[in-house]
Amino acid sequence: MRLALAGLSARHPAARAGAAPALQGLDLQVAAGDALAVIGPSGAGKTTLLQVLACALAPAAGTLELDGAAPWRLPRRELQRLRGRLFLAPQVPPLPPRHRVVTAVLAGRLPAMSLLASLRSLVYPSDLPAAHAALARFDLEGKLFERVDRLSGGERQRVALARALVAPARLWLVDEPLSALDPTRARQALAALADGARERGATLVASLHQVEAALAQFPRIVGLREGRLLFDLPSARVTPDHLARLYAQHEDELRGERAPPLEPALPPAPTAAAAMQCR
Repeated sequence: MRLALAGLSARHPAARAGAAPALQGLDLQVAAGDALAVIGPSGAGKTTLLQVLACALAPAAGTLELDGAAPWRLPRRELQRLRGRLFLAPQVPPLPPRHRVVTAVLAGRLPAMSLLASLRSLVYPSDLPAAHAALARFDLEGKLFERVDRLSGGERQRVALARALVAPARLWLVDEPLSALDPTRARQALAALADGARERGATLVASLHQVEAALAQFPRIVGLREGRLLFDLPSARVTPDHLARLYAQHEDELRGERAPPLEPALPPAPTAAAAMQCR
């Protein structure tokens, strides 16, 4: 999926009155099938950018086009169809705690399923081999029939990423996918995600706090600071000077001394299911 942002500004719905926009005058072009990492200090606007690309947040100014279409000018039904081609994985995976892992993974296919088929899949999972193969890419094939609330935080995060491998989406948007993973699992998860997107021809945009992982796994790096584009470069051309300017006064994040908060533990009682993909 092709992405085109021109002069785009966006304000988070929870922002206080008078606060600066989370994104300001952003210009960005992404070709179909490209993979890029978005880096920058906390509060740079990375999550807001993913929400805008997922058609979950309308721009306050400027334009957004996905495959040449302006989402917020489409009729409601066409906007819903477009959202069915997008996959958004938030930092805290909204996985129903009492569901089995196989059901949670195959939920990635819900946008392409009828209501009846969706309800049937809760009892009779529709494609066990696909779910097993997706989980195997993240070394979780042995968890196929486990309940979600029996998984660790890192396992839940990888289950959420496995959804992308079964989804009909052409644009994968992944927000801080490594926050609950150790370095070895983080490298494995990024490689599985990048390989899966490349095999399917999907466009991949990931926000990352782990700068070294971004530089190692992604061919293109976008640096955001205070809602503005500081640089957009091939990873091989990102220098220590670029990073020093991007993380000025936030050097602890660049060094990895202050990580984003990990996913909180799931409560024992069931919670309402939240869609991983924007509908």
